[in-house]
Amino acid sequence: MSELAEPWSGGGPGPWILFVPVLWALVIFGVVTLLRRTGRWHGGPGRQFRGPQPTARGDAPSPIAVLGRRFAAGEIDEEEYWRRLSVLEEHFAVGPKGGAA
Repeated sequence: MSELAEPWSGGGPGPWILFVPVLWALVIFGVVTLLRRTGRWHGGPGRQFRGPQPTARGDAPSPIAVLGRRFAAGEIDEEEYWRRLSVLEEHFAVGPKGGAA
């Protein structure tokens, strides 16, 4: 057995000792990459680290929906909600005030 390793290091295991750790590093890297690309890690591919992404105009929520979410989250009180809702209904011509009669 020592005759096989002798040309590399004089009787030691030689460079083949690095094969198993390198192989395991490649396997772990492959699994992590696969999980990130399929979205099974952190709720999506890189979603946690990217921050807010700009959306297309068609995907943007309506101002009335945003107002409703802010009211539900407690960012604005009921009086402010109704005041802003009436302004939005007049501006966007929805609801009983601006609708077609």
